[in-house]
Amino acid sequence: MQEAELQKRLETLRSEHRDLDAAIAALTQAGSTDQLQIARLKKRKLRLKDQIAVIEDTLLPDIIA
Repeated sequence: MQEAELQKRLETLRSEHRDLDAAIAALTQAGSTDQLQIARLKKRKLRLKDQIAVIEDTLLPDIIA
């Protein structure tokens, strides 16, 4: 993938991650009893976080100091 494509994908993933965070907070605050749905959203959020980390590592290579 090109760097521009990776940047665009990264922004999309970050946006989705923020949306999931807001959804989880709303469900929790509303006192939702559907713990399975909340757990699934949290799992999806963690997968997104992992994908974001992979793309960030690709864009920002390690520099040995």
